[in-house]
Amino acid sequence: MPFRIRTLNAISQVGLSRLPGDRYSVGHDVTSPDALLVRSASLHNQPIDASVLAVARAGAGTNNIPIPEYSKRGIPVFNTPGANANAVKELVVAGLFLAARNIVDAAAFAHRLEGDHATIDKLVEAGKKNYVGFELPGRTLGVIGLGAIGVEVANVALSLGMNVLGYDPGITVQHAWALSSQVQHVTDLNDLLGRSDIVTLHVPLVAGTKGLIGADALAAMKSSAVLLNFARGPIVDEPALLAALDAGQIRGYVCDFPTPNLNKRPRVVTLPHLGASTNEAEENCARMAADELRWYLEDGTIQNSVNFPDARLPRADGTHRLAISNSNVPNMVGQISTMLADAGLNIADLLNKSRGEVAYTLVDVEGTVPGTLVQRIKGIDGVLSARLL
Repeated sequence: MPFRIRTLNAISQVGLSRLPGDRYSVGHDVTSPDALLVRSASLHNQPIDASVLAVARAGAGTNNIPIPEYSKRGIPVFNTPGANANAVKELVVAGLFLAARNIVDAAAFAHRLEGDHATIDKLVEAGKKNYVGFELPGRTLGVIGLGAIGVEVANVALSLGMNVLGYDPGITVQHAWALSSQVQHVTDLNDLLGRSDIVTLHVPLVAGTKGLIGADALAAMKSSAVLLNFARGPIVDEPALLAALDAGQIRGYVCDFPTPNLNKRPRVVTLPHLGASTNEAEENCARMAADELRWYLEDGTIQNSVNFPDARLPRADGTHRLAISNSNVPNMVGQISTMLADAGLNIADLLNKSRGEVAYTLVDVEGTVPGTLVQRIKGIDGVLSARLL
């Protein structure tokens, strides 16, 4: 039977074409799905079909998915890091110019002008002094979060002649290699905030980053500084931000997340969540998400999961593969190996990886696998899911 994938948003056909029609049934009305493919639709407070083996988010953020709940079921959640990095980077660069040159307010002023050429010219000369900005070369940009997007923003800011500070206690080796050596790595967040003319946020929304930029952080910034948020709205404590703007603690705020309190507020620019809204980004995200689901469903391979370890094991010829997820506790592999031995199966290859409280095992075995073996493995205390590929 073909794998069944339920889509919860409109997904680019470029991505869906990666799922061959003879092996996959894909659509929003698919019942008993093996996997879910989602963009922005919220899965919180939604029942999980017993058939679901995996979830893929065609985007980087996964705050619309109840990850702990899925982890308890042995369901990996995939995202697409870097697939929309260029799109977001370009919008952040636009945000730099919006902030530096007062473009939004100036454009609104120009649109309101009425009269003949001479009258408008006179109004322009009288009014443009209200929109004087500043140039970027020589200014300091503080980048909080050096993942795929943060690294690209930092590097392009250098090409604009800016000095760049970067803060990310958890930067990966991969992203460190991609980051220009001219970016100064800062280990104290308040140090970055106090030295930056513009601060830009590029961290995921998790429990530890919600309200990251609150009253204390805003007080540490220069009164002439501008804050950019193209990550997630709640990373900034909105009441604290509004108070800081009212008190003149910061110059302005540019974000991708309109709210009733921010809209039409002086020195605030809100955009309608345009970060990844390009055809190219949507295609890249859909393509990557589809590939991740296909690798997992067909081969048990895990890549770019936010709750499971990466796991890739070349298939041994003439074998059957078992994919097992379980709580990360001692003697799991031993119990599984004993059960395979009791069934007369020889292990040709095995991979066991763990991440936090979850572990994942791929086992290639020689011989005919009894139909009851998977159910017996599922019966081991601590096993979350098991399947024969």
